[in-house]
Amino acid sequence: MSKKRALVTGINGQDGSYLAEFLLEQGYDVHGILKRNSIAENQTARLNDRTYARIKQNLQFADVTDMASLVRVITDVKPDEIYNLAAQSHVKVSFDQPVYTVQATGLGVMNLLETVRLCHPETKVYQASSSEMFGNNMDPDGFQREGTPMQPVSPYGCAKLMAYSLVRCYRESYNLFLSNGILFNHESPRRGTNFVTNKVALGAVRIKKGLASELRMGNLDSSRDWGHAKDYVRAMHAILQMDTHDDFVLATGKSRTVRDLCEYVFGSLGLCYTDYVKVDPRYVRPQELNHLKGDPSKFLQKVPFDFEYTFESMLDEMVAYWMEKIDE
Repeated sequence: MSKKRALVTGINGQDGSYLAEFLLEQGYDVHGILKRNSIAENQTARLNDRTYARIKQNLQFADVTDMASLVRVITDVKPDEIYNLAAQSHVKVSFDQPVYTVQATGLGVMNLLETVRLCHPETKVYQASSSEMFGNNMDPDGFQREGTPMQPVSPYGCAKLMAYSLVRCYRESYNLFLSNGILFNHESPRRGTNFVTNKVALGAVRIKKGLASELRMGNLDSSRDWGHAKDYVRAMHAILQMDTHDDFVLATGKSRTVRDLCEYVFGSLGLCYTDYVKVDPRYVRPQELNHLKGDPSKFLQKVPFDFEYTFESMLDEMVAYWMEKIDE
């Protein structure tokens, strides 16, 4: 029996690199799309040496904003499964670069779907949707679910809602196997340090080691549903193993504030966050998303799934990574 073949866009991102490792463990033939940049080392930086050695020959330069490059790659690879993880994924940056965010995160999905329809309609596609699509809407009990009205409050959230809607449109119009995973916040040591969890982990470690005296932050009272990226990539894979396509919230069902995050990380290092964390208006978004807490019941009813990480063990891993990294 031949191996399943998967194509991962954004394979050098946090999620893409963990997904590549997981798919290799499952016996997949893994292919990836890289976006070229001016620093060669950055193009595969999150892929560990073992993973890179196994898939080096299967990496191709392309861009979801360039449909011709997608046609070339998908026609060449003929994947059984596509995981679309490529995006401009930073919410604050989306206010600085709204046009590019919509091009990469919204129109890029249009290019991918049209390429699949025309060139390889039998493939299954997973689209990484986002809890940012909900904006400040929630159900009366404080949760967001698949049926919760969506009203995003950032260009990033708007672009993700565009992509989500296109997936649903193409699924119904052309009978393609397309599924959305509505991912709530998921983190790891591979998360960029401009994202709040790793910003806090790195900042606290630098203070502990005497390399910094303060950490400047935005809104400390925003609450998020945080999980570990390793758990979420397993869930992505599970969605494409189902018999039918659908849309699923992927979340832990627990919400904590940025203040809680700071308190735990600094406390794990024997520090009091109030001595070091300073609120800086420069890091406050033009329009704030106040509360996210997802209900993963629909997904869990379909798939026997256990989250391997807690909020605390995820942060412990991130702090340990920076404690070791800064000593190198």
